[in-house]
Amino acid sequence: MSKRIAINGYGRIGQCILRALYENGYRDALEVVAINELSDIDTIAYLTRYDTTHGRFSGDVQVDPDGKSLRVMGDTIRVLQRDNINGLPWKELDVDMVFECTGVFGRRADAEAHLRAGAHRVLFSQPADADVDLTVVYGVNHQSLSAAHRIVSNASCTTNAIVPVIKSIDDEFGIEAGTLTTIHSAMNDQPTIDAYHHHDLRRTRSAMQNMVPVDTALARGVERLLPHMANRFEAVAMRVPTVNVSAIDLTVSLQRAADVTSLNRVMQRASSSDYNGVLAYTEEPLASSDFNHDAHSGIIDGSQTRVVNARLAKVLTWFDNEWAFANRMLDVARYWQR
Repeated sequence: MSKRIAINGYGRIGQCILRALYENGYRDALEVVAINELSDIDTIAYLTRYDTTHGRFSGDVQVDPDGKSLRVMGDTIRVLQRDNINGLPWKELDVDMVFECTGVFGRRADAEAHLRAGAHRVLFSQPADADVDLTVVYGVNHQSLSAAHRIVSNASCTTNAIVPVIKSIDDEFGIEAGTLTTIHSAMNDQPTIDAYHHHDLRRTRSAMQNMVPVDTALARGVERLLPHMANRFEAVAMRVPTVNVSAIDLTVSLQRAADVTSLNRVMQRASSSDYNGVLAYTEEPLASSDFNHDAHSGIIDGSQTRVVNARLAKVLTWFDNEWAFANRMLDVARYWQR
């Protein structure tokens, strides 16, 4: 019997979750029964059918005549427009798990409001506060999930992309320290033209005409998943004028000697064994758009691996920051609900 899912916040990740559920074979285990989104139902239906980045939805999407539900490939999904978690009808709808995808709520107290409303579990689509029951990167620590956990974070798209890479390198060569540079596609907290848009003044500048440095907590995310790496990483991030697909430039100081061949061999092996389906590996001369709609958390570009004096290594990892993360949300939910 499939578990009943509600999506709170139907933005980029929420929409990708629904699409991936039908496209990638999760529907047998998970069923979306409700969406809470402030937009009107006709717009929600339209943005489900059509997507500039990921193309047309493969199945039929209709608005029920009562104007309160979507019909998606024969499934009925109740649509709500409530701006307050308290009082959402999760008990009435017998919701097993809420995917908290607004990007606004990240505290344990927010998740507890979903639980009080009748949901059994909550999965955040962002790095929530440290007091959640568990922060998960699928493929690294998802086997730590238990029935006792009620509030879980799926970390971030960047953490999902890079932690398996870091762990693979550390297990083989040991990592003394490192830096992370995220090269991230534009996001909806940036305007298309200069505008009063954000308290971070750089994010008031046009996303389509600028490369914009932004703050990132990626180094802290690495530490949360790999505690022995505490104080060994720093990170910076740059937003660039593309609509999807990002990359992480990882530079590490190694404890044991490596060269390009041995480093690539380790990452290629990881992508086909421990992290099969989570990581991929390529040496083809590809560009960012070639990874659009790729469900892997990260794709290591072996053609860009560099090693200096056997101890300083640089690795490039591509990732679809929307589609891959949505698929990992579904992987975590399916594993957790088994």
